[in-house]
Amino acid sequence: MGPVPPTTLMFTIDFEKMKRILPFLSLLILSACAPEDDYSIPESSVDPGVETNMDLQAVLGLFFQDQERVVTFDQDLILEAYVVSSDEAGNFYKELVVQDKPQDPTAGINIKVNMGSYYQFYNFGRKIYINLNGLSVGLANGVAALGVAEGQQIVNIPQSMVSHHLTRSSEVVEIEPKVIQASEFNDNLENLYVQINNVQFNKLLTDPQRTATYAAEQNDEFDGERLVESCKGDFPFILSTSTYADFAALKLPSGSGNVRGILTRDFYDELYTIYMNFPGDIDFGKSPRCDPEVVDCGLATSTGSKILFEDDFSSQKNNKPVEGKGWKNIIQEGSRAWEAFTASGANASLGRSARMRPSGSGDSRSISWLITPKINFDTNSGEVLSFKTSTSLANGSFMEVLISTNWDGMEENLLEAEWKILPSAYVAQNNDFFGDWISSGLVDLSCISGKGHVAFRYTGSDHSYYNGIYELDDVMITAE
Repeated sequence: MGPVPPTTLMFTIDFEKMKRILPFLSLLILSACAPEDDYSIPESSVDPGVETNMDLQAVLGLFFQDQERVVTFDQDLILEAYVVSSDEAGNFYKELVVQDKPQDPTAGINIKVNMGSYYQFYNFGRKIYINLNGLSVGLANGVAALGVAEGQQIVNIPQSMVSHHLTRSSEVVEIEPKVIQASEFNDNLENLYVQINNVQFNKLLTDPQRTATYAAEQNDEFDGERLVESCKGDFPFILSTSTYADFAALKLPSGSGNVRGILTRDFYDELYTIYMNFPGDIDFGKSPRCDPEVVDCGLATSTGSKILFEDDFSSQKNNKPVEGKGWKNIIQEGSRAWEAFTASGANASLGRSARMRPSGSGDSRSISWLITPKINFDTNSGEVLSFKTSTSLANGSFMEVLISTNWDGMEENLLEAEWKILPSAYVAQNNDFFGDWISSGLVDLSCISGKGHVAFRYTGSDHSYYNGIYELDDVMITAE
């Protein structure tokens, strides 16, 4: 069976009761031979006076009614919007992003334009008018985009037609970023200029001995994707930078602070990401890093012969919370605990395993702990932790392995205790094959003193981007 031909949805609007729309003013025609630096943006003290009869929220409303179709406009629908992207530093290429309001925006769209250096005409904060007649809206790399339809693809507006569809106002305003958290990322916030506070780049990316660049590493083929973490316990997210950006080779800043940029999707529509206009959109200059404390004894070469704790979950009941054997199964936020499950197929369990799955819970945030009984590190030596993990499309959810030597075992005191990350313990990642069970490695615990608990902490939500499944099995702690 061949591909289904794309459907184009046409709209006919009755304009008899609408005011007559004034024609657009064309941009000044510049000499093709003139060097780019020999002219500036023509300013006018008089606004074009274009009358609007449509808004961006309504355009997206028409599109989101049926995202499988390309919506094509055949009437003079005019709307106003504000430019929030800039290609001056090269991180945007023939993509002009606009939103409906300069403060507290509710809708944004990516306009495909066959025009380089558009920032000289449609600069950041510029109010513009958009004539939709002859344009189409559809999906491009997972986000709503406006341009010319070729079948079910949205392609660039030809440069000769850009000034017909986009008219500059004389008004340039201050754009106030919409302050959000990564846990709030959703399709309704795409193409908006946003700010995420209290974040920092992952510690491994800012090691003074080998600080990463924005997008000039060997494995950066098209975009550099850098992990940004929260200082307040929120979800991490990805900051993307084009390898063609002027600042691609700059080193990442090492502090913490705020990030501003356009919320969008990556090229493969696999994850939410932020694209900046300029490196100055990161403000990490004044705040120190907020790295969690770690305990890193490294990796051991072998396990000990004395088993201090082990569980393969074979005695648990399917689809019931994990219990017994000294486990503490604690829900910090949300409604889902770690449960036992058995599965076959491409992502089979190891007999019976433990898993955390917030999908269908309705929880805006899920944080659940599975904690071992207390281990005495003073009366033993050569302690080693090992386990296996698997993930079913983790997406933005994540699992951490922690240890505390001052938790008293009481749920009400869980967050009063000091929990430290065990960085040597490998946990399955989103880019690992979902059908594989991956070893943690032999995590050396011999540098720890006192009595302590090892914890497996899951963070996610019922949001489709964060509701990944983590699976755990074959947990063992040994000593010599």
